Amino acid sequence: MENLMDERQSPPEKELNHAGSVVDKAIEYMLGQNISALAIASALLGGAMGLLSRTLPDAVVVQILNNAIESVESGEMRGTVGKDHAGEA
Repeated sequence: MENLMDERQSPPEKELNHAGSVVDKAIEYMLGQNISALAIASALLGGAMGLLSRTLPDAVVVQILNNAIESVESGEMRGTVGKDHAGEA
């Protein structure tokens, strides 16, 4: 599949880092509220998918998901256990 995302669609690194920090704090808060990791991850994923689907063409959302799948299958995500991953997929 051709690369459908271009620089106009990629958020600036500073903005991505800020958004990632906010998500990390939200996760930390929810864990402190004894919400299960699965429930937190599912809610965040659902919210992210909804936002992506409203703001990007379907083909770009599929490309993002394929990139995430490749990261999981290659062990890239598991290789950074303990590190926050917000904004990396």
